[in-house]
Amino acid sequence: MKQTDNLSESTSIADKLGIPAPLFWGFVGLLFFMIGDGVEAGYLAPYLEGQGISSRNTALLFTIYGVTVSLSSWASGPLSDLWGPKRVMWIGLAIWGVFEVVFLTFGVAVNSYPIMLAAYTMRGFGYPLFTYGFLVWIAAATPPRQLGSAAGWFWFAFSGGLPTLGSLFASFSIPLIGEMATFWSSLALVMFGGLLALLMTREPIGSRRLAAPGTPPAKIFFSSISILWREPKTFVAMIVRTINTSSEYAFLVIMPAFFTKVIGFSLSQWLQLLSIIFLSNILVNLVSGITADRLGHRTVVALFGCVGAAITVPLFYYVPQMFPGNFPIAAAMGALYGATIAAFVPLSGLVPQICPKEKAAALSALGLGAGASTWVGPAIVTWFENWHGIEGIIWIFSGLYVASALMTLVLTVSPEARRYIDAAAARGDVAEEVTLGH
Repeated sequence: MKQTDNLSESTSIADKLGIPAPLFWGFVGLLFFMIGDGVEAGYLAPYLEGQGISSRNTALLFTIYGVTVSLSSWASGPLSDLWGPKRVMWIGLAIWGVFEVVFLTFGVAVNSYPIMLAAYTMRGFGYPLFTYGFLVWIAAATPPRQLGSAAGWFWFAFSGGLPTLGSLFASFSIPLIGEMATFWSSLALVMFGGLLALLMTREPIGSRRLAAPGTPPAKIFFSSISILWREPKTFVAMIVRTINTSSEYAFLVIMPAFFTKVIGFSLSQWLQLLSIIFLSNILVNLVSGITADRLGHRTVVALFGCVGAAITVPLFYYVPQMFPGNFPIAAAMGALYGATIAAFVPLSGLVPQICPKEKAAALSALGLGAGASTWVGPAIVTWFENWHGIEGIIWIFSGLYVASALMTLVLTVSPEARRYIDAAAARGDVAEEVTLGH
């Protein structure tokens, strides 16, 4: 493609950093979008509980929201194939904005739980269409030599906003303008970032249908889900990816009250702690990929990710109780936890090697797992909070990470897949262009 050739010849600063120059403003806009999306992450749960919404209903809100996030995460790839990534991003931005207004005006402002539940559930379709639509755009328009670094920058902007800088923004804005005004500021940030990305990014590939002309929509959608039983290892990888960040979303429900009521932190301190956790996470996102190239993808995921998280989850719960009110110690435990969660990143490099003939569908399975984690975590809280409280939930997640370590051991590259990769390398087309939903 001519556009791809132009990208490969770029000598701009963005290009040298590994960011495709024509998509530069898309990355900047994504960061602002995710900052806005992440503003509420650390304080929505305690705010609702403070308004009389039970912790169980709060967890249910997050759980059902996560279901729509999961569905939208998977659908973003096939829809981008059908309509083009840019149109999908526009739809995601519109959904987020409309239902956030409904959520705040007719739900939160008047404390109507049914409206909150309905609006928040529908808003869940918004951010995956915008963000993963952009990821498809990156995969479609980026030359092979830049695809790895471009994907790294995508996750850097994604995690940098949600919830790292989003929570940090909230920690300073809540004391200044209050909780409700901070909710509205998140809408402003999302719209600013979304419009910046879509209006300033004029790269042509993202504006057109990516699927081959004449490909039936049913075939595009079906191939993105049938791979789970046609290639069982992709199903295992999806489960591992679901476990990966499920604890994060559970902690957004249960940990605000734990750290403010049990450990003695202020809400601002909790939000700053959350920012530290995810600052560690986004930094190790970059490091774990480099380490995986040297030690092996499975090794990094199984040892540093799965086993590491099985250890750091209990540490994050028990150690702060030994030193109540001690922010540096809690921050250290949080940083360790965030680092182990980031060590799952090499899954994105391992799965395309397992299914080299269907890289796009394999990546779509990982997207489905990532979306599923947003509701599985809160669902575990909903189902088991009355069992042994937070402590019981902590040990459930620790056990799940041990199980994920065992599952990761089966994620081997078959001899047939290895031969295909070697043959493709010999032909010079090993780094094919990939989308999430083909």
